[in-house]
Amino acid sequence: MQKLILKKYNKMLNLPIQPRYILPPLLLILFSTIFAAFDLNSLLEFNRTLVNKGELWRIFTSQFVHANWAHLGLNISGIFLIWLLHGEYTTPTRYFINTIILALWCGLGVYFYCPDIHIYTGLSALLHGFIIWGAVKDITQGLKSGYLLFIGVWVKIAYEQLSGPSADIGELINSTVAIDAHLIGAIGGLLLGIELVIKYYKNRAKG
Repeated sequence: MQKLILKKYNKMLNLPIQPRYILPPLLLILFSTIFAAFDLNSLLEFNRTLVNKGELWRIFTSQFVHANWAHLGLNISGIFLIWLLHGEYTTPTRYFINTIILALWCGLGVYFYCPDIHIYTGLSALLHGFIIWGAVKDITQGLKSGYLLFIGVWVKIAYEQLSGPSADIGELINSTVAIDAHLIGAIGGLLLGIELVIKYYKNRAKG
């Protein structure tokens, strides 16, 4: 009876609560929370001086540690939002691949194109990539909301570039918001989305 009620409730809300959809974001939250609980920033955060000395893993691992618990909380809410919007689009394998590629892309982008950033942490750049990828997926599924989401994210990024980082959020997370990293992440999501567009037009040609 409980299973039947849950099934009807899920159908009504259309939430992607199947294990294959919910476990990947939960694991991302879990690992980020563990890193915060054990205060591993000194080992994992992006530190330009230490990266230049050979600690190259920081380029990747910096995406998964946070300046403080408020910073982590904001990014967990972002993970949750993306799951609500696009959870059904990603198998565990796809989620893992997107996470790895975007983490490397964002870390390398910060290293090569943001020379003023000496310390960097957080999932926000990666999440910008995820949501752009999801918006492209929406568009290829014929959802007009995908266009609105796609445009909305780019408007947000353009606003950040013009007005600078939010002082209020910076105070909350005790760190400067890395708006250039958000741009890098969004570009990464756009590049990942090219594959979706190619598949879409190939399927249309076959149809």
